[in-house]
Amino acid sequence: MAAQDEWSVDSNDAISVSLVQPSSDGLQPVIQFHPQFTYPIFGEAESIFGYKDLEIGLRFAAHDLRPNSQISYNSKFKTVGDTSALDLNKTLKDFLPSSAFENTFDDALLNDVSAKDWTPPGELVKSYSRNGETFEIWAAALSDPRMKELVGNIQIFILFFIEGGQYLDLDDVDWTLDRWRVYLVYKKLSLPPTPQASPYCFIGYATTYRFYRFLAPARKPQTPEQLEPFPPKEALSAKRLSSRLRISQFLVLPNYQRGGHGSALYEAIYGEAMADDTILELTVEDPSEEFDKLRDVNDFKILRPEFEKAGVQLNTDPFAKASRGSIRRVPTATLLPVEKLKDIRKRYKIAARQFSRLTELFLLANIAFSHRQLGGGSLTALKVKGARASDPNDRSYYWWRILLKQRILKKNKDVLIQLPVEDRVSKIEDSASGQEDEYEGILLLHATSLQKEQERNGNGSSETGPSVIRKRKVVDDDDDEDEDAEDDVSSKRQKA
Repeated sequence: MAAQDEWSVDSNDAISVSLVQPSSDGLQPVIQFHPQFTYPIFGEAESIFGYKDLEIGLRFAAHDLRPNSQISYNSKFKTVGDTSALDLNKTLKDFLPSSAFENTFDDALLNDVSAKDWTPPGELVKSYSRNGETFEIWAAALSDPRMKELVGNIQIFILFFIEGGQYLDLDDVDWTLDRWRVYLVYKKLSLPPTPQASPYCFIGYATTYRFYRFLAPARKPQTPEQLEPFPPKEALSAKRLSSRLRISQFLVLPNYQRGGHGSALYEAIYGEAMADDTILELTVEDPSEEFDKLRDVNDFKILRPEFEKAGVQLNTDPFAKASRGSIRRVPTATLLPVEKLKDIRKRYKIAARQFSRLTELFLLANIAFSHRQLGGGSLTALKVKGARASDPNDRSYYWWRILLKQRILKKNKDVLIQLPVEDRVSKIEDSASGQEDEYEGILLLHATSLQKEQERNGNGSSETGPSVIRKRKVVDDDDDEDEDAEDDVSSKRQKA
């Protein structure tokens, strides 16, 4: 066992990723980092056997991301029986294009006279600045040959940083590839390192996919002439069909995280979704906790003014005085302006589950902090007085928790129904408290984001802020594409 440990290295440490540009002294790295995960390549142990002082350098051209693999080591394990050193090139060839193993990378990049005129594939959809530096976001369908080639070069980044992430099928039919839209984030240098070098340096990307969603026509055809012709006069394309847009992969390189680039990328995607009449809703596939925070803060920044404009608030006296007895049902229809909320959700294309969270967040923010749990409010007193509390803030907080627990119960009904009543009540109570803790953290992040936005003089929002510790969390909201999907009331392995 000791001998094996001597010849084993941590694959996360052994791999070094760099984005390189030409300089007067040859190729120089402009970004360097180690992967967060390598288990999809080297197994759950994330260990490589058979080498001492192993270094695996994965280099990518900073602009077009053409890859190159460099492997070095001091000594290699000599095969004994069935035990041999891992074949690194063979292993990596399953995850990198064949061009990554050619020996022409340095010469090709140093002598690339076309690099100075290179632009990212697709169209420029957003420009913004951070600390005096310029950044651009470009986008194109995956059916675009240049975009397909670029994505093929960097798909390994998905394995490195998104737990459970999977490669896109680049050999799929054009109809499917056209449903994918890829967003690339680039830093644009005002002065490249050499006159022949590209000013563009990749820092992150995201992918979205359009799912067809049936949209009932405003009116039924009255005559045969009003029917759509068959076959259609124009070629049918994914962009012409009513769709639900799903954010599938979302990545900002480690060197540029906590700098507002994730928010800028999310804003670009959301902006295009809002401008496209065929997109009815924006959803996210299995988001991580960090992405949830980013999304919540940005969505809340958009919706809070709309909630205020519409006068959204809790009715603290939802029952008629004559009906004030024991509460046998949750009067949702009189607690909330349901029709107003439906209209806002539809106009802003927010998924139902996400919209419920944002509504709960807004309502909590409008309750005086001293009457909330984190501000010292007493849950015991709340249970005793409840809807009959004299202070309207206490009544609002009581009904807010009732609505929150009702949502938790509905989403986890099939799981909770199997528990004894006392355990069921305890689970729901713990989930509600955990959710409230999370909301308090989001409100703090929102305030921090607004402050940073003011400091940047309106250059955009940032996902940075104090870390949030989730307490007593029982319910996980994952992929919100399926609004009828059941939330998991147990802990699960999260994607990053």
